[in-house]
Amino acid sequence: MSTKEKGHKAYKGIVIIMDMKTLREMIEQDSSIDETELDRESTRLPQLHGKYLNFYHDEKLRLENIRMEYKILYRRKWEYYTGKMDESQLKHYGWEPFDLKVLKQDLHIYMDSDEELIAKKKAIIYQESKVDMLEASVKEITFRHNKIRNAIDWKRFLAGN
Repeated sequence: MSTKEKGHKAYKGIVIIMDMKTLREMIEQDSSIDETELDRESTRLPQLHGKYLNFYHDEKLRLENIRMEYKILYRRKWEYYTGKMDESQLKHYGWEPFDLKVLKQDLHIYMDSDEELIAKKKAIIYQESKVDMLEASVKEITFRHNKIRNAIDWKRFLAGN
């Protein structure tokens, strides 16, 4: 089964396990409450909580891994632009020698516009969005029992009990 079939995508060499669209659709489907079967909805809470808590932890770990990869790449790029990288390292990373002498105060211009660093930063931002969405979903599911109880109380009120 290919990565596309599983809903996985690759972005600049970074495998994204679940894209935002798939995640949104799944959350939307799981977040609806069938008001005709509130008892079943109530018993579904532990499974939903576990499902999204596992997704949250997996995506949070992926976020931390991407952040660490960014830091390593940042250091390598710093060595590259400051001329501290030797020929063997350049060859290892497949980079051409950087012949300009960059002043310390101008280094940020090169670092901020480096395409590899930008791609990694985009991956971090994307992953942070997924983690935020999953965190909000876990919180929503955690307090979902209150909504179910309120719906039951409302039905009792309407029935005159």
